[in-house]
Amino acid sequence: MGTPDPSTWTLPRLKIDRDGAWFHEDEEVTHEGILANLRSNLLADAQGHYLQVGPVRVPVEVEDAPFVILRVEREGDRLLLTLNDLSREPLAPDTLRFGADGAPYCRVKGARFAARLSRAAAYQLLQHVESDETGRAARLLLGDRCYPLLPAEGQDRGSGTEAP
Repeated sequence: MGTPDPSTWTLPRLKIDRDGAWFHEDEEVTHEGILANLRSNLLADAQGHYLQVGPVRVPVEVEDAPFVILRVEREGDRLLLTLNDLSREPLAPDTLRFGADGAPYCRVKGARFAARLSRAAAYQLLQHVESDETGRAARLLLGDRCYPLLPAEGQDRGSGTEAP
């Protein structure tokens, strides 16, 4: 009896929703061990997110961002992020961006993945943000460093409307 041909396998339908929850065939995955395995084996390339299982690539549909930032804490001159997989890492301020709906995003896991900040984490981040003299631009202050916060692509900084 030989090994089945991977091209004949029916691949499972995996999805990560906007809140970072994983689903298998529309059923939420809640087992912490399975979630840890899925999150740690997630990969991404130009074709999208996937899991590599031996010779088989299993696509993962990602509704928004594959990770969610749950908490932002100041540690000296940096901000520490707690992700929904409970890992912790420093914020890379130059990766901070805002989506079309105003939600903040950054890159995590060595800049391999996007992460959306939860509402609570966004409020914690805002404690370290100030407006410029015009009130139209904001910047993140960490120690003696200042990082401009960029609006959503195609958005005007102050009005929330499309830039010409």
